[in-house]
Amino acid sequence: MIRLVLYQPDIPQNTGAVMRLGACFGLPVEIIEPCGFVWNDKRLRRAGMDYATKVTLTRHQTWEAFVNYSKHEKGRLILFTTKSEQNYTSFTYKAGDSLIFGQESGGVPNTVHHTVEHRVCIPLVSGARSLNLAQAAAIGSAEAIRQLNGLSSERNEYEPS
Repeated sequence: MIRLVLYQPDIPQNTGAVMRLGACFGLPVEIIEPCGFVWNDKRLRRAGMDYATKVTLTRHQTWEAFVNYSKHEKGRLILFTTKSEQNYTSFTYKAGDSLIFGQESGGVPNTVHHTVEHRVCIPLVSGARSLNLAQAAAIGSAEAIRQLNGLSSERNEYEPS
């Protein structure tokens, strides 16, 4: 299906919530370190609840390590950013895509912007800076899953591809 990728997350509760999202949608979650918190932080465990053991989790020591790892995967690197004009709903997702979400305190550096193949945004009203990391990951992944025919209003479950 797709992968959820968090670039150097700052807030353990958001990371835990994304891990729970990954577990519930059957999506692997990848963390690009360093994180802005101690990995065994109790807030991470509380937000992820018991889902932390149900998610496929990969941790990468650096951006470069993630990019090297991703070269062996089939799929594109897609950055969700406020610095894009491409609406996330008008973008066509493909199986194997990596949806990348930046650090809560500052997004991603220019090196990440220059490395990814595509950049998309979730439109916001004038004056709004950005969404919460876990909210953005939920919105972006739900759209990608919908386009890939993973969600159905006919049933309460879906089968990840």
